[in-house]
This record gives sequence, C-alpha cells and structure tokens, in this order.
Amino acid sequence: MTASPSRPHLFADVLGRVHAVCRTLAAEGVLGASVDLSRVVVEPPRDASHGDMATNAAMVLAKDAKAKPRDLAEAIAARLRLDGLIVRAEVAGPGFINLTLANSAWLDALRAVLDAGDGYGRSAVGAAEKVNVEYVSANPTGPMHVGHCRGAVFGDALASLLKFAGYDVTREYYINDAGAQVDVLARSAFLRYREALGEAIGDIPEGLYPGDYLKPVGDALAREHGAALLDKPEAEWLPLVRSRAIAMMMDEIRRDLAALNVRHDVFFSERSLIEGHDQVGATIAQLQAKGDIYEGRLPPPKGAPVEDYEDREQTLFRATVFGDDVDRPLKKSDGSYTYFASDIAYHKTKFDRGFHNMVDVWGADHGGYIKRVQAAIAAVTAGKGALDVKIVQLVRLLRNGEPVKMSKRSGDFVTLREVVDEVGADAVRFMMLFRKNDALLDFDLAKVIEQSKDNAVFYVQYGHARGHSIFRNARETVPDLPEDDAARVAALRGANLTRLDDAAELGLMRHLALYPRIVEAAALSHEPHRVAFYLYDLASEFHALWTKGRDLPHLRFIIPNDAELTVARLALVQGVVSVLASGLAVLGVHAPVEMR
Repeated sequence: MTASPSRPHLFADVLGRVHAVCRTLAAEGVLGASVDLSRVVVEPPRDASHGDMATNAAMVLAKDAKAKPRDLAEAIAARLRLDGLIVRAEVAGPGFINLTLANSAWLDALRAVLDAGDGYGRSAVGAAEKVNVEYVSANPTGPMHVGHCRGAVFGDALASLLKFAGYDVTREYYINDAGAQVDVLARSAFLRYREALGEAIGDIPEGLYPGDYLKPVGDALAREHGAALLDKPEAEWLPLVRSRAIAMMMDEIRRDLAALNVRHDVFFSERSLIEGHDQVGATIAQLQAKGDIYEGRLPPPKGAPVEDYEDREQTLFRATVFGDDVDRPLKKSDGSYTYFASDIAYHKTKFDRGFHNMVDVWGADHGGYIKRVQAAIAAVTAGKGALDVKIVQLVRLLRNGEPVKMSKRSGDFVTLREVVDEVGADAVRFMMLFRKNDALLDFDLAKVIEQSKDNAVFYVQYGHARGHSIFRNARETVPDLPEDDAARVAALRGANLTRLDDAAELGLMRHLALYPRIVEAAALSHEPHRVAFYLYDLASEFHALWTKGRDLPHLRFIIPNDAELTVARLALVQGVVSVLASGLAVLGVHAPVEMR
C-alpha cells in the first residue's frame, strides 16, 4: 500500500502552532506588523531532558520586535501553554523555548505511520523541482574500483532521497570519452589486440594500462578485424580501437553499477560536445559576447617552479568576477579546449535541459575545482543555475584491520565488483552511507558481515526482521492477525494505542515522529547519511525495548492473556517496521523479513 501523508508531520504541526502564536502577537503589536517567520524553526533539543522540541522564535524575532529575547520568549511561551498539545513551555538560556508535548501527540504520530503506510515520511518539500544529480562519472578506462563505489552509493542514495522528498530527479553519468586518457586506453587495448593475434607483448610499457581487464577488448578486436589493423597507421586504427574499448568499458561499468543496485537515467558523452555541433565553441562565443572572456596572461602559480610556467597569451574566462580565485584558461597551446572549457559547456547543457538545481558528486582530489565550475555556471546561466558539489572522501579497504592487497585483474587497485561479491550490495551501500561523505572511511570486509550491534547494517536489518518475527509469534495470541503486509497494517489501525504508556514505548513513538523531519532535513542539506544514522538509532531503541521485555515480562510485545495490549504493541512494532523499511528503501538497502 502506498499513501501520501494527508496531514503535516508532527514537527511541521508544532511549527505551525508557533507561527500562529507569533502572528497573533504581531496583530497585537508585540511583534512588527510584517513579521518574518522564515527563520523560525522547531527542532529536537540538544539535551533530551529539556523536553520534546525547542524553538528559536524569540531569538530570531527579538531584533525586529525591539525586545529582549527572553522577554519575547516569555510572551510566546505563555501563549503556547494555552495549546492543548503542549503541556509545558519553558524559556531557557538567552531565549530558547523548550516544549514538552502531551502523550497524545506521540500516539497520533504512531497513527500517522499506520495511516500513511509506506508513504510516511514522504514529503512535498521539493515541490516537483527538477534536479540533476551527476555521480560516478568515472573515466571509462577500466573497471570500477572501491573509491568509485562510495561516490556511486552516495549519489544514488541522494537521488532516491530527493525523489522521496518531492523533487523531480534525473540521475546522470558524464562519460569522459574525449580526453588524452581514452587515447591511452586505445593504445593499451591495441597492445592486447596484438597479443590476441599471437604476438608476445612482454611487459606492459610504462604509461599504458596494465590490467588484464583489457584482454577481452583485444580478443573482440581480433575477432572483428582479424590482422587488418596491424597494417594501418595509428591515426586510422586509434579511433576504431578507442570507440570499441570505450563501449566495452562502459558495458562493464554498467554491470558493476548494477551489482551495487546503482542506476542512471542519462549517460552523457563528453565527445558529443565537440563532434558535430561544437557546443564548447558555442559556449565560449556566448561568454565572449557577454565580455566574460578575454585574451591575456596569467601570473605564475604560487609555489610553482618557473620552468613549469607557460607565459603566453591565452583565452581566459573571467572566473574572478564570479567568485573564483584566478581567471581560467579555456584553450591549450595547441588550440584544443581545456577540460574546464568542456565542463562549462556540459553544465550549460544541464541548464538548457531545464535543470536550474544541479548536484555533482566528486572525488576527494577535485575539491580545488569547485569554485571555478560554480563561477562558470553563474556566468552561463546569468545566476539562475545553482551547483552543489558533494565531495566523497577516500575509502580505506581493510580486512580485520589490515589493508587489503591489490587486485590481480585490475593491476593496481581493488575492484568494486570484488567487494560487492564478497560482502553483498546491502553491506556496501549501508556502510558507505554510515559516515558523512566528506570524512575518510575505513571499510573492513570482516566487520561488515559480523552479526553484532557493532555492525550497523546487520543491526538495522535485524530490527526489521525481528519485527516480522514478532508478528509470526503473535498469531497464537492474535490468531486473526493477517500475514499480508497491507492487510496487517489495516487491521492494526484499530488498536487501542492508549494502552501504550511505558516511557520506552513513548520514546520509540517519539523517534518515529522524527522520521519525516529527518527526511526533509537530509534532502535539503544533500546528506543521506542522516537517514542511515537515524535508522541505526531507531533500531537500537527497538532492540532495547525488546531486551527490556525479556527482563520485565509485563513489557513484552506479546502478552498471552491480554490481546488488546498485544495488538497495541504490535501496532508499535508495525510503526518501527514500516519506518525501517522506508528508510532502507531510500538508501537502496533491502529490508529482510527473516535473517539466518
């Protein structure tokens, strides 16, 4: 069953109540007549002992009200205390207001989960805005390695998160098939072609790709061309070999990504920017017409040896006008375009395709490139396009704390496929997201398959499976409990939730109420790791309540002589199961109903 939430989630509801109080105070002259509520937020307090929620309303409105924040906070709190949902409103520190809600709020939050089904947490915050998420975009010169893996998972999860939050998302891969590296690929493949024809090639020369992964390309070329390419000059065979090698490498990359459940809607070729209609030249001409390009000389780079610096007239983009540190060259000394020039044209195509909101996922070595691309987008879109670049840091692959040796097949790195084949896509995806994208990640192949609380993916998936185990065991007490998921949820909507009054049960409901806010905050900040963190915390609370019931029988989920209480607790379990399944789906991880 899929349902769209018909009412605002609890945090949005309370924020609406705070806004209503502020508007009332504005009408009474306590606040300015045109009060700006855009910066007022309601969020969980840093310390849970301070209450259920906190608002900064007095802090951000005091200046316009020409009042002391604490005095204004007292006025707002006094009105909030009249609200039946709020049992306590206390002013703290310089003017924060801590709110404690009635228990009925948490029962309603659980009802909202049961009512919305797998639509719970789904948001309209994106307002169907088109957003382009570009990720992976690895050079098609070999198989995916474990470093690519993190960017692939991050980008894919971010795209799913944005879609869940109401954005119109396109997932894109930029194929770097026009640079010098693909000519090196072609020469490497040609060597393997000669090998496939029976020639002894010896050691792979320095500067070519040494991995065995190019042997199938050589075999394919031998089958298709026989020995015909041997007599051709490089200028003739190189385009043929390059095209075949790129096509086969991209097929392998697609298979690697599919093994990780990563998909793209668009594969955009860099070469398409210059073949046929020269879009790079057209973009440069457009910038030139606006006065954003000039012919000039750049000062020597700081710290660079003089002999490495080429002092010549160049075609330069006025990047400094748009926030970059220096102006940037668009053409090389041989007249060909720089990679940056192609990047400007490429991002312009995104804007021309209707994407004013763009997200690029880049590797750790591209951090210095951000300002210039953002400057270029500001120039070619007249400030209407926005680019958020998310950097994914390096992954250190370990096994029981020891670095993993390189792959024989690839020649000098561990392939993505090797990692997925060993530990499974679920473990790879979840653990790649269980750390902020710009922090270094230690990925231990042994740890991610342990069945323990220390293994986050196991602990979250086990929470979902444990919920289904409770359903199976409950049928002795509640024999008419449906096995079908949708029917079971429908049946549990009639539970008498007022029977749920233990502090741990209410705490679990508080956590369920937080999920829609987590989704929106994670989507707006482009941080899917927030969902992974939340799921681990929710699973931990659920497991803790199960353990508490083992020690205190009256708190068990199944009470044989009290079907009404059992059904109420099963409704709580259903709430947890539904949210765990929803969050795992956003992250692209399976939610198993049974684990062995």
